[in-house]
Amino acid sequence: MATMLLVVIYIAFIGLGIPDSLMGSAWPAIHTELNMPVEAVSVLTFIISGCTVLSSMFSAGILNKFGTAKVTAFSTAMTAAALFGFSVVPFFWVMIPLAIILGLGAGAIDSGLNNYVALNCKASHMNFLHCFYGVGVSLSPYLMSQALTDTGWRNGYRYAFYVQTVITLLLIASLPLWKKIQSAEQTEEEKGINLTLLQMAKKSEVRQVWIFMLATNAIEYACGVWGSTYLVTEKGFRTEHGALALTIYYVGMSVGRFVSGLLSAKISTWKRIGIGAAILAPAVAIMLLPLPGIVSVIALFFIGLGNGSIYPNMIHLTPHNFGKEVSQAIMGSQIAFAYIGVMLAPPMVSLISALFGIKVYPVFLAVLYVIMIIALKCFINRLKKQGRYNSNV
Repeated sequence: MATMLLVVIYIAFIGLGIPDSLMGSAWPAIHTELNMPVEAVSVLTFIISGCTVLSSMFSAGILNKFGTAKVTAFSTAMTAAALFGFSVVPFFWVMIPLAIILGLGAGAIDSGLNNYVALNCKASHMNFLHCFYGVGVSLSPYLMSQALTDTGWRNGYRYAFYVQTVITLLLIASLPLWKKIQSAEQTEEEKGINLTLLQMAKKSEVRQVWIFMLATNAIEYACGVWGSTYLVTEKGFRTEHGALALTIYYVGMSVGRFVSGLLSAKISTWKRIGIGAAILAPAVAIMLLPLPGIVSVIALFFIGLGNGSIYPNMIHLTPHNFGKEVSQAIMGSQIAFAYIGVMLAPPMVSLISALFGIKVYPVFLAVLYVIMIIALKCFINRLKKQGRYNSNV
C-alpha cells in the first residue's frame, strides 16, 4: 500500500506541474489574439505566484487542520477549474480571477507533499517526485504546441484541463489509502511546531536558504515563461517551434531529476546539488553568446538539466538542515520564497526588456545564477558553524 500511495503522490506532482508551463508556451499566441502587449503576461504570473506564496506561507496551519490528502485533492480540483476557465476567456481581464484560483491551489500541494516525502521517504523519491513535476511541465507545452499547430491555444488549455481532472478524481479515490497508511506517529511528526514568519526570519540560515530558493526558482521560471518568447522574438522561431523548444527545456529538467534520483544511493545530496550548479554555469554562459537559435535551445536543455535537480535536493535536506519538528513550517516558507522568485522573475524580465530589449534576457539569468551561488556558499558556511552540515547526507 505504501508503494501505491507513493505512485499517487507522484501523479499528484504531474498535476502540480501541468499549469506552470502552459502560459509560457501559449503566451505568444494569447497576447496576439487578445490584443495585449507581450509584457502583460507578467501581470498573470505575478498574481499566480503571489497567491502561491500566500498559500505556501499559511500551508502549515491548513495542512495540520485538514491533512495532506484532502488539501491536495481539493487544491488540484481548483487548478483544474482554473485551466478550464482559461480555455474560454473572452478577454484578458477575465484571466485575473482564474490566476488567483490557480495560485492558491498550487502552494498547499507543493508544501504538503514535499514535507511528507522529506520526512518519510529516501532522497531518491524526492528527486523522482520532482521528476514527475517535470513530466507535468513537459507535457503541457507539448500539448500546447499540438494545439497551436492544429486548432489554437484554447484547446491546449482544454487538453490540460482533461488531464488535471483525471488526476483530481484519482486523488479523491485515494483518500482512504492515506488513512490506512498514515500512522498516528507520522501524523504528529508532520504537524510539528508551527513557527511564525518573524521567528524564521530571525535565523540567518533561514534567510540564506530563502534567497537561494528565490534565485534557483527565478531561473527556472524565467526560462519557462520567457524562453519561448525569447526564441520567437530574438531568434526568429515560429510560435509552435518556440513552444516545442520549451518542451525540450522541461525534458532537461525531468532528466536531471531522474538521474539525480538514480545517483542518490552513490552520491550524497549535497554533492548532487554541487553537480547541478556546475552544469548550470556553462549553460547560462552559452545563452550570453550571440549563437544560432538551436544552440540556445541546447543551452536551455542544460539549464533545465542542471537547475532541475537543485530544488528537490535542497527541499529534501530541510529536516536535516533545520530539524524534523520545524520542517513543515520551514518547508512552507522555503516554497513561498521559491514562488517569490517565480513571481518577481517575469516582471523583472518585462521591465528589462522594455528598457533594453529582450536581447538582455540571458544577462538576467546570469545575475540570478551568481546570487544563487553566493547564497548557497553562505548557507553552507552557516550550517558548518552550527554543526549541522554533513556532506555525506
